Parts: sequence; C-alpha cells; structure tokens
Amino acid sequence: MNKRKLLVKHPNTENKDKQIYFLCAMPRSGNTLFASLMNQNPDVAVTANSITLEIMKKLVLLKQDDTFKNFPDEQSLNNVMDDVYNLYYKDWNYKVIIDRGPVCTPGNLRVMQKHFKQPLRCVVLVRDVLDVLASYIKWFETEPTAFPNQFKTIDEKLSQIMHKNGAVAKELMSIQYLLKHPEIAVFVKYDDLVINPEKELRKVYTFLNLPYYHHQFTNLNQIIVNGVQYNDSIVGKNMHTIRTEKVMKVENEYLNKIPERFVKEYGHIRF
Repeated sequence: MNKRKLLVKHPNTENKDKQIYFLCAMPRSGNTLFASLMNQNPDVAVTANSITLEIMKKLVLLKQDDTFKNFPDEQSLNNVMDDVYNLYYKDWNYKVIIDRGPVCTPGNLRVMQKHFKQPLRCVVLVRDVLDVLASYIKWFETEPTAFPNQFKTIDEKLSQIMHKNGAVAKELMSIQYLLKHPEIAVFVKYDDLVINPEKELRKVYTFLNLPYYHHQFTNLNQIIVNGVQYNDSIVGKNMHTIRTEKVMKVENEYLNKIPERFVKEYGHIRF
C-alpha cells in the first residue's frame, strides 16, 4: 500500500516570507528548554502552548451548529480555516514560527492537511516514558497543589496522564503515526538534547532548511515570546520553569518512585 504523503501546497497569500512549523512533543521532554534555546535566534519564535489548533477545532465543530446547517456556506467557513495561522501570526515580527500544540494526532493532521497553506513540518520531542513519569512525580512532590485535587495518590495522577485522552497517551499515538510519515517529522530525543544540544539543534535547522544560528547553552532565559511569558498560575504551577545556568543532563532520582504496574506496562516504550 502506498503511503499518502501529508504535504500541502496551497498558495500562501499572506505572510509570504513567514514560515510556520510545528512542535509536537511529549510532555516533560524538553519543550520549554527547546523553546528557550531556539528563541535566542531573533528570526525564530517557538511558541508556548498555542491556541491555534483549538481555534481550528472549534471552527470544524461549527459545521454541526444549527445556524450553519440552516445556511451551510461551507466555502466561506473553509476560507476562514485556511487563514487561521496566517492571521494569528500576522503581527509577529519573526521570519519563522514554530507553533506548539497537538497538531500531530491523526485526526488533527487530517484537518491541517486540508487547511494549512504551507508544507507540514513537525519537530517532535520524545523521551522514554518512565523518565516522563518520573519527571511528573518530581513535579507532583514539589508542587503538591498543582494537579486537580480529586486525584490524591501518585497512582491516581499517573493514571490520568496515561489515560487514552491523557497528556502522554495522546502524544504516544501521535508519535506512532509520525513514524510512518518521516517526510514531515524530525525526532529529537530529550537525552540527546541535554547531552549534545548543538548537534540536535543543527538537525532541526537542517530539517527545516534554515541557516544555523550559533546558540549559547549557558545563562539561559525563561521562555518569553512575542513579549508574553507563561502564566503558570493558570496551568501547571512551575511546570514550565527551566534550569538557566546551563544545558545539562540531571539524573532522575524519582524513577524508583514509579508504581510497579506502570513500570511493567510502559517500561518498554523507549526512544
């Protein structure tokens, strides 16, 4: 069976010099670190969690609305969807936008394939699942009020994260799909990023066909993009805080706190 290439080539009528790519990543896998590094480049903006895909999904749902059904002008609605990304980033003064969000699930990719005007290119950050869970446990312990109150134990909290609609499980589904479509994705392992950041960033620049920018890997900044920074009092207290002194690998002392049933079920998922 021939693989269908997820490549869209609509004419780009606005922001002709602005390239838009996507960051599809497992949580706790270096998303904020990657953004902090890439945003040193004055031509590049890696966003925080973006609302653009949510806008697209809400527009899709409008087709089920009685008002739309009463006057089903699909072409006009499609015109709006075609321009969501151009309009959202119209006033961002960067040549390259890397939009972070769950674009890479099969369903979301189908929407993007139809409406996104540029060739799809995704940077995918991955990490061994047990390391992801251990990082969550560290966050649970340092910020005990940051997770919904109805989930008290580590087991209950990890169960929510690994539920089929949970943060980790959804990204694993995306990764499985993208592995079948390497033409649209470059994979960056968390451990490789923190051990040899220059090599991994060069890989990203090459994949996106961008000239390399010489980054610094010490004295980093917390993520600020387009003059806005994370408000972690809303979602995930201190979840998006990075170590600023230097990029380095830190041994994860929380691995031994993962409940055994999660080790048995997910220990084999490594990257």
